[in-house]
Amino acid sequence: MPTTIHPSAIVDEGALLGDDCRVWHFVHISAGARIGARCSFGQNVYVGNDVVIGRDVKIQNNVSVYDAVTLEDEVFCGPSMVFTNVYNPRAAVPRKAEYRRTLVKRGATLGANCTIVCGVTIGAFAFVGAGAVVNRDVPDFALMLGVPARQAGWMSRHGERLALPLAGDAEARCPATGECYLLRGGVCSLAPEGA
Repeated sequence: MPTTIHPSAIVDEGALLGDDCRVWHFVHISAGARIGARCSFGQNVYVGNDVVIGRDVKIQNNVSVYDAVTLEDEVFCGPSMVFTNVYNPRAAVPRKAEYRRTLVKRGATLGANCTIVCGVTIGAFAFVGAGAVVNRDVPDFALMLGVPARQAGWMSRHGERLALPLAGDAEARCPATGECYLLRGGVCSLAPEGA
């Protein structure tokens, strides 16, 4: 299906958008942005030039995806969540050459009003709770809550909390899908099929 762009949105010449995207009211997508298919951009979203966005990404209202941010496939950005790209900003000190890259891996959720301090990697299918402030790397499947964000548990691909301890060796099933997750040495992973 073709991409739909609201008349109030601005998509700069040169921006690449995949098929079947939805670009809603007052969105601005900069010329250098690279965006996959089936993405949704809510009202008042800004996407910078040096931004890569995968397929099936949902960015809710009032989110700015600044330069040096990469969102892999199926990332969810909740309303009014915040990315940064300069670690120590000053109005009078130019620091564009000091941008720190941020990577959000496949399937991660960034809850409403959370803040992602630049230079971190958010692991695949991680879940950052509403209002949390992330200032360090986040493991795959981790549930992060608070200010600063601390790991509070593990989440399944389906977005359900897993009955796993934070560390050690254990296994649990997703209450929604029945998929099995293994915790080995503090690293959570999806068990191979048939496990």
